[in-house]
Amino acid sequence: MVKPPSNRKKATSAASSNDTPPDNPTQEENPATATITVAAVEVTELTEQEISDRLHLERKVERAFFEAGKALMELRDRKLYRSTHKTFEEYCRDRFGHNRRQSYLLMDAAVIFDNLEQKCDRNDHILPTNEWQIRPLSKLDPDIQPEAWEQAVESANGKVPSHRIVKDAVQRIMERTQVPNTYQLGEVCQILAKDNPELRGKGGCWGIVNHVGEFSCTVKLWDGEYTVGLQHLKSFNYLPAECQQMQVICDRINRVYSSGLEESVQRFLEMLGKLNRAYLTALEEKVLSLLESEITHKEAWG
Repeated sequence: MVKPPSNRKKATSAASSNDTPPDNPTQEENPATATITVAAVEVTELTEQEISDRLHLERKVERAFFEAGKALMELRDRKLYRSTHKTFEEYCRDRFGHNRRQSYLLMDAAVIFDNLEQKCDRNDHILPTNEWQIRPLSKLDPDIQPEAWEQAVESANGKVPSHRIVKDAVQRIMERTQVPNTYQLGEVCQILAKDNPELRGKGGCWGIVNHVGEFSCTVKLWDGEYTVGLQHLKSFNYLPAECQQMQVICDRINRVYSSGLEESVQRFLEMLGKLNRAYLTALEEKVLSLLESEITHKEAWG
């Protein structure tokens, strides 16, 4: 049987014969070769006023964390929080959402920034823009901090250096001074008792450095003083204000311990002696204050 011709094929052929050829067959075959025309945009130079405005606004950004730190110091020193909060830490948490450490970091950074602003070469106009960048400088004396910062700026090719670059500059200066023991009086350290039987039971305890030797430190713990080699110490890197607070806590704990109270009390003190934070909780403070009151009463009545 002979099949009739296909109507579909005819229709297709007719459609093909009636199609208008494209204006540009080459572009039709390969759209990727199409030319896109982009109008040039002229970038105008800044006027003298705009240059001045830019510098002024950059300074505001640059000083933002400095101004925050200075404001926090004034709020703390004048106790302007006292009408609503018992402590500065609670006030900062409720008002600014800061944890305890964050507020002190900003205050410490403000002091360092102020030092850099006064002593660094202002021709380069390079100053820190956040607290994290200059945190490593806290390990150096104020007189050496500007030198370390300028070295970091140079390493960053004249730009604001990162935390890592500043930390490297600080490390180079500390190595150059050839001081084998970088711990400072009043610094809070943790005891690492591994491979040292003399420190058995003291692993994880924190203490206050009260003497710095060539290769060791004398550290005051909750139950007395110990001479510890540098390899068995680890700094908590607390801020100066936190170190001072821990010194007070250490003295309080040591006074209670030396009073000779019950063994259960000593276990509580030992627990406080292994804290990895620079403050007491409200309950810990309440219990310690109660023990101090008991000692005071005991001493008063002989």
